[in-house]
Amino acid sequence: MKNSALLKRTLGLAAIVSTSLFTNTALAAPQTMIVAGGCFWCVESDFEAVEGVTDVVSGYTGGHVKNPTYRQVAAKGTGHFEAVEITFDDEIVSFKTLADYFWKTIDPTDAYGQFCDKGAPYKTAMFYQNEEQKSVFDASLKNVEETKPFTDKIVTEILPASEFYVAEEYHQSYYTKNPARYGFYRLSCRRDSKIESLWGSVASKELH
Repeated sequence: MKNSALLKRTLGLAAIVSTSLFTNTALAAPQTMIVAGGCFWCVESDFEAVEGVTDVVSGYTGGHVKNPTYRQVAAKGTGHFEAVEITFDDEIVSFKTLADYFWKTIDPTDAYGQFCDKGAPYKTAMFYQNEEQKSVFDASLKNVEETKPFTDKIVTEILPASEFYVAEEYHQSYYTKNPARYGFYRLSCRRDSKIESLWGSVASKELH
């Protein structure tokens, strides 16, 4: 009887430890956010500079063609956005902080694209993966609408996430692979000057 009771107690403790380990692992799972802000080279560059962001992947989402290529998306017939999937450590940077930061890296008043890139693939959007993310996005948008330093209407959409297709390898971390070409592109598109003209002193590539 004593051996039987001891065995049950041991198994019970093992189950508690196992459950605890599983819970801790689940809580430690990385978080992701998906946004579209025009050219994904630039969005990737802006978010990889944020402390707590562990990875940013360029890709395509929101369209109706499976496994689209860059050429197909750029032809503007697939319905996809150029977008990024941001992986982050929420013990270092929160989903809310990243959502608020996103606005200061884009022109949310342009309904036709971003800067020198026009057409559906270059429009801005925030893609929620669950209702909690939607609530954060909605609150972030409301705050921006109430505090924005410009009068133009914000047209950035908040949309349900659909399948995210990873873009071709040569697009990943393009700004580090081709810094001269990337720098020329970003400057000639006047991305930063337009953002600064909209947001003034709060425009930034860094968190405030």
